[in-house]
Amino acid sequence: MAIYCALLRGINVSGHNMIKMAELKKMFEQLGYERVQTYINSGNILFESEESMDAIQSKLEQGISNTFGLQIAVILRTDEEIKGIIATCPFSEDQLAGGKKVYITMLRVAPTQADYDKMPEVEQGQDLYHIIDREVYVYYQGVMHESKLTKKFQKLMPQTTRNWNTMQKLYALTQAMKA
Repeated sequence: MAIYCALLRGINVSGHNMIKMAELKKMFEQLGYERVQTYINSGNILFESEESMDAIQSKLEQGISNTFGLQIAVILRTDEEIKGIIATCPFSEDQLAGGKKVYITMLRVAPTQADYDKMPEVEQGQDLYHIIDREVYVYYQGVMHESKLTKKFQKLMPQTTRNWNTMQKLYALTQAMKA
C-alpha cells in the first residue's frame, strides 16, 4: 500500500468552502481508503491506497462534490514526494527559520514553457521563488497575502499552497505511518 497526502485547495478559508475534518475523514473511509488521518483544518489528509494517483484524484474530487457540494481541486503527493519536497528546498536555514516565510505551492503537473512565460519577474529585494518539478518554493520578504506573486501563481493551474511548518509536519506524519 502506498501512503498518500491529499492537499485540498481553498477549504475552510475565511468562512468559505467549509468542511469539517471529521466528515472529510469519514468520506475518505467510505471511499475505501485506509489509515485515514487529517492534519489541521486546511485540508491535509493522509491515507493508504493501492489505487493510482489519477484514480484517487478523480475519486476524491467527485466524492467531495457529491458529499459537500463543492468543486475542490485535490493535489496528491506520496510520502516519498513529500520527503523530496523537504530535501529539495532551495532556501537557506536562515530563510527557513520560523517556517512562516517559506511556502510550497504544489502544482498538479509540472509547468510548461507557456506557464513559465506567465511567471512574474522578480526584482532585487522582492520575494524569491524557485520552480523544481511540480513545486514552487517561495520566500516572502513580507506577508504572503500582500505579495504580487501569490495572485500570479494562482493562475498557473490546479495547485495548493502550504507553509514550511505544515510541510515538515506532513513529512513527519507520513514517516510515522511507515513505522
